Amino acid sequence: MILSVILAAGEGTRMKSNIPKAAHKVCGKSMVNHVINAARDASCEKNIVIVGHGKEKVISSVEGNDVEFVTQPVGDDMPYGTGYAVMQAKEYISDEDKVLILTGDTPLIEGDTLKELVDYGTNNNLDAIVLTAKFKDSTGYGRIKRNEKGNILGIIEHKDASENELDIKEINSGIFLFSGKALKEALENLTNDNSQNEYYITDTIEILNRKGYNVGGYLLKDNKEISGVNSKVQLAEAEKIMRDKINIEHMLKGVTLINPENTYIEKGVIIGRDTIIYPGAIIKGSTKIGDNCIIEGNSDIKDCIIGDRVNIKSSTLIESKVDDDTKVGPNAYLRPNSVIGKSVKIGDFVEVKNSKIGNGSKASHLSYIGDAEIGENVNIGCGVVFVNYDGEKKHRTIVGDNAFIGSNSNLVAPVIIRDNGYIAAGSTITHEVKEGDLSIGRARQINKPGWVFRKNNK
Repeated sequence: MILSVILAAGEGTRMKSNIPKAAHKVCGKSMVNHVINAARDASCEKNIVIVGHGKEKVISSVEGNDVEFVTQPVGDDMPYGTGYAVMQAKEYISDEDKVLILTGDTPLIEGDTLKELVDYGTNNNLDAIVLTAKFKDSTGYGRIKRNEKGNILGIIEHKDASENELDIKEINSGIFLFSGKALKEALENLTNDNSQNEYYITDTIEILNRKGYNVGGYLLKDNKEISGVNSKVQLAEAEKIMRDKINIEHMLKGVTLINPENTYIEKGVIIGRDTIIYPGAIIKGSTKIGDNCIIEGNSDIKDCIIGDRVNIKSSTLIESKVDDDTKVGPNAYLRPNSVIGKSVKIGDFVEVKNSKIGNGSKASHLSYIGDAEIGENVNIGCGVVFVNYDGEKKHRTIVGDNAFIGSNSNLVAPVIIRDNGYIAAGSTITHEVKEGDLSIGRARQINKPGWVFRKNNK
């Protein structure tokens, strides 16, 4: 079995935050969640996350049920270091396993890279592999120590390196692959005999060499993948790298982004061909958008399903579904569980919540539609309010096909407007309207001649 051990126990003091480092988000997901997803893409069947500082926040930031959380003891009298963190997962590792060691603050690592690492280890019968990279400036990284044949002998931490060793440009990425047997044996022989009195996972490489295990290195193709995040500045840099990559992938698949630099699309969003995204759009979560749509400026869409040829203009949509050929906005608001049919118009400043609107219906402006079931080809006039709350409970309103709801009407739920019902403008409706009926629910107009002049002459 392939499993991952992901180190996410650090506090991240340089982040200057009450949120644990691994729980900070990049493109909508926590950093540790990105790392877990990469491990899943590399066919890891189990993911063990080592948590410590702020563990509740780290745990709550993770999606999926294939994750086991292990708490690393913290305190002044406890040992520290990456090796000590990995020790916490020993009971989950069998000799036959392949174990990826990952860090929760490298959200840019790709599943394909991890899969290549696993395949390289399998094809070359290696017991341990270090994912390495080469940097012109290797300051701060552990240096890779090789012999004259190019075999990796060990890793020297920057703070423990000699002057000659500091000139080495090949560095340790912090990502490893071990056989379960080799890893457990190496952990049993780790010591904290170094300047920081910490247990380093990097020391396992030298230990395994001494014991005759096959140890190799795999050179990373894109150094950006191991960009660690230790500050809000680096968090923003990681965000930009990931956002640019996401946007490029969409454009290569046929999506038009008018200004990619000013378009925010989270990882996992699906967008169809020939859809046009204008500057300022924010598309998040599990949103799926069809072909030939137009998403115009400053629209905010989260966890929605959007059909084909839909036009959304400067509107907010949350956990809703919009079918083909529908227009939404400008400045409309679809709240959770709104289901909008085909060829519908949801216009200016219309709010919809927990409602279903049938094909061909329209609410062109300034209406609130809450807890309603609206049929096909219904007209909802300006200023209509579905009065769904009586102070204690929410109630539903049902409007049949081809109904007409005149402007400035109030439909007080629970109430039913049957097919072809017609509500006169300015009405307050509290009782059922039968099919084909005209309903007028307003006070009779009374004009009092000369009343203003008499008032002013008092």
